[in-house]
Parts: sequence; structure tokens; C-alpha cells
Amino acid sequence: MPAPLLVVDAPFVLYRSYYALPESITGIDGRPVGGLLGATNVILRLLADRRPRATVICFGAEAATYRTALYAGYHAARPPVPEPLAWQFEQAPALWQAFGWICVDSDEVEADDFLGSFATAEAGAGGSTLILTGDRDMYQCADSQTTILYLKGPGVEEVDRDEVVARYGIEPAQVPDFIALRGDPSDSLPGAPGIGAKTAAELLVRHGSLEGVLAGASSEKPRIGASLTENAEMLRAYREIALLRSVEVELPADEETDLAGGAMAAGALGIGALSRRLAKAQSLADL
Repeated sequence: MPAPLLVVDAPFVLYRSYYALPESITGIDGRPVGGLLGATNVILRLLADRRPRATVICFGAEAATYRTALYAGYHAARPPVPEPLAWQFEQAPALWQAFGWICVDSDEVEADDFLGSFATAEAGAGGSTLILTGDRDMYQCADSQTTILYLKGPGVEEVDRDEVVARYGIEPAQVPDFIALRGDPSDSLPGAPGIGAKTAAELLVRHGSLEGVLAGASSEKPRIGASLTENAEMLRAYREIALLRSVEVELPADEETDLAGGAMAAGALGIGALSRRLAKAQSLADL
């Protein structure tokens, strides 16, 4: 079986690593580099374990205008990016490109849209994809050719189609409908008042989709029916926000990770321990 393509949710791995590691880990000019160090180590560990054919790192807009236009509160509760982390975001593309990893970015679409689009393109070419993320929105991509590597604790959880069904009782394609009904605190989407995860899943099993749920609102308990009817237009907007947008992407050629190039780039940023470890390694297995 051909090796999979690995696509990485750069904002998530950088945020997670920044808050997981102390700011006392510093590089050039005394700047904190924990986010860069932790995120790079996560990716390298996956490369050693999974041996993908190539690696794509996806950045993107914090809150794309096509989503805030649908609901002004989208991402509104998120605090500004701390300055030390903002600087690490700026350095990350050059560092990771030195490893031979492809970095993509846009002011118009979000990283999630890139992740889903690469998975779709790779499937269309007959390949498979691993999506590294901590965002459950990406469960909508899980199918026979795409597996979500959900970053949790020190490792990852594999989430495929069967796992989505086991966890939520719905198909991956129903995830945007599920988010619309239940809400998503991480994206500041309130969902339908009085409808939690269990009820949202039950509604989708009975009616198939958000539109089906709204059409059948009168057949539900009065409280549920009223919540659906009174919030129908906003629920449609929430679903559109949760639904990934298709982006035109170019699939990368197979590319081995350049440990020597990564060592030089890490050294230039003052991430000494990582640089020395990479310089000594003969292959990913040595890391």
C-alpha cells in the first residue's frame, strides 16, 4: 500500500506546544521557542512512526471573512495571540520548509479548509491522508482514505469513520449538521438552545440532515420543535461555518525529510538541543 500524505494543522500544534512548554525554553535573543520546539518534535515523532510520502503544513486565516459574515460571533471569544507565540508563528514556515516540508498559507481561507482539501485531492489521486489536528471539526473528513490523528496528551488517537460513528452516533458527513445543532464552544457557536450532543445525534439519525431536522421540527417535543423553528436561519449559518470550504491545492511530490537542513534552521533560531539531535541522526529512526 502506498505511503499516506501527512497534513498538519499548524495553528493547533503551535498553540498546544506553546502552552504545554515553559517560556524558559529560549532561543535567539532570549525569545521563547517552546512552541516551535514542541510542534516540531510532534511532527518528527509522527514521521518516524508513520513514514508518510510527504508532509504538508497548513496555516490560514484566524477567522475567515466568509465565516464571520455568517455569524459575527465566530471566534469572538478567542484571546489575541500572545506576542511570543506570534513571533514563533512567523518563524515556523522557514524552519519547517528547511526539513523539506511544504507550507501553505492564505489570508482568505483557514487551515482547516486546506487540511480537508488536501485530503480530498489525495483521495482523488488514489492515495490516503493522515490529518494531524486537535480540532473535532475535522472528523467530517474521516472515511476509507482519510484518518484523523487527533492530538491528545503525549500521543494521537486514530479517528476513522467507524470511530466517529462510535463516539457520536452519526456519520462523518453529518458532523457540520451536528455542530450546528449542538454548538461548538471552541468556535463560539452556540447551537440550538436546549439541544445537547445526545439530542443532536438522535435528531440527525431520525431526519438525516439539518434541513431534514428543521423540516420535521413540528414532529418533535414542543420544546425541541420551538428551539429549532425559532433559530432555523442561525442554525443554517452555523452549519455553513462548520462545513469545510474546497480550496484548489497542488499535491506534493514524495519528499524525504531533510534532517540536516532542519538541524541548520533550528540552530539558526537558537534551538540548540534540537539542532544537535538532528545533526547526529542518520535517519528518522534515530530520533
